[in-house]
Amino acid sequence: MIEISDKIVTKREAVAQGLINISPGVIKLIKDKKIPKGDVLETARVAGILAAKQTPNLLPLCHPIAIEFAQIEFKFGKNQIVISAVIRGHAKTGFEMEALTAVSVSALTIYDMCKAFDKDMVIGDVKVMCKSGGKSGNYVRKS
Repeated sequence: MIEISDKIVTKREAVAQGLINISPGVIKLIKDKKIPKGDVLETARVAGILAAKQTPNLLPLCHPIAIEFAQIEFKFGKNQIVISAVIRGHAKTGFEMEALTAVSVSALTIYDMCKAFDKDMVIGDVKVMCKSGGKSGNYVRKS
């Protein structure tokens, strides 16, 4: 792990995004809550939040930091669901890994719950969209 003991605690936020390509028919099943395993998006939301909280247990060199806010949102496209995670708190290091983990596990949950209906789903384009706080300041993805 990198040394952070001399860093000061600041308010920090990270936003990550990813997507899952999925057939329009399965998107309709999700919207209509017709997937037999249950409400796909609410399950994926809870899974993403729980995953964010477990990030240091999954990534061996990630510092354990207290998450004070976590939000997962979903937007439907014709052939995809875009997943966004916002993670916020006061810490000595940022929340990028927690946000990326939240998006990834949310997408995996959607895949798991829908795999009986669409085996061609693809998870991808997981990235940090922006971050704020800390010595390095703010970052906003340009593309």
